[in-house]
Amino acid sequence: MRHITITDMRVRIINVPVQATHSHGSGDVSAICSVVLELTADSGVTGWGEASPWPVFTGTAEASAAALNTHLRPHIIGANALRREQIMAMADKVVVRCSEAKAALEMALLDVAGKTLDLSVGQLIGGRRRDSVPVSFTVANPVFEEDMEIIAHLYGDGVRIFKLKTGFHDHAFDLMRLEKIRETYGDGVDLRIDYNQGLKAVDAIRTLRDMEPFRLGFIEQPTPRDNLEAMAAISAAIDTPLMADESVFNPREALVATQMRLADIYSLKVMKSGGIARAQEIAAIAGAAGVGVYGGCMFETGLAHLAGAHLVSTLPEIDLGCEFYMPSFYAKDDILAEPFPIRNGSVHIPDEPGLGIEIDRDKLEKYTVETLPAAG
Repeated sequence: MRHITITDMRVRIINVPVQATHSHGSGDVSAICSVVLELTADSGVTGWGEASPWPVFTGTAEASAAALNTHLRPHIIGANALRREQIMAMADKVVVRCSEAKAALEMALLDVAGKTLDLSVGQLIGGRRRDSVPVSFTVANPVFEEDMEIIAHLYGDGVRIFKLKTGFHDHAFDLMRLEKIRETYGDGVDLRIDYNQGLKAVDAIRTLRDMEPFRLGFIEQPTPRDNLEAMAAISAAIDTPLMADESVFNPREALVATQMRLADIYSLKVMKSGGIARAQEIAAIAGAAGVGVYGGCMFETGLAHLAGAHLVSTLPEIDLGCEFYMPSFYAKDDILAEPFPIRNGSVHIPDEPGLGIEIDRDKLEKYTVETLPAAG
């Protein structure tokens, strides 16, 4: 069997500034704080991965960095990058949870293998079904006037999907924003809303019925992750499609959600599922049950977005677009050597080997706040 032996790894914590604070039903975000994993093979080929946690959602960058640098390093050095599933099974045994760290590891292994074999990540994970996917922008600035300016700019660039973060202010504020956007753009835009678990189950249905006249594409995760019964009741009570995000992290949770008819759509995220392979399993469960899937993301640089783009390019179930907009429309800068490929309102999937775009090492160093010493 051919070997691509991993001989070295580096773990960095980075902090990339953003244009504005984004508010959510579960908290605010004012920077992109990620962990960047660099793997080097015996051939000298380098692969890159990113772990992008959010403390109120999955965990911290410090925990992801420690998982990679302390607990997984001894099992990665000397491993054959072509035995990706074997390495990922090891990672699940060595450290519990830390899904973003595992996503970064899988991402870097795919990047190394793709560059060595002259294949894109999309080719390695099954082959693409599409070359581009419509992109959605998230409207989450507490200063709504600033968001309206951004919406106008993006609309001019061809973006037609906008998702409003709701529940971080009062109900009247949410209604006002929806009304303003509909008045301005009519049915020329696809509007969605996301509560990030911000509603109480007791009055969620009544609140959401107020939103339905705005002809929403979907309503995302209105109630807390563990209140599956409330999600199922909401899904049955409203006409607008309901999307589960925090309630579906992994294939097992997707199976339970399907059995309970929890939602009409699942949000796929490379970070929360622990990598592309597990996200594909969730998509397969959803597809078998007639549930839609959507390309979601965390607060990521273009590096993690590339992995997400390759994922959605392979899925037959993706028909609601993706939200890989962070490096293009939210961050003040990125660590990629070339701009993340968004044109005419869509993400265009790279053809080049591996993830498809190299890292700008100067920018990586600029935004690095800590490089972890090799453990052990």
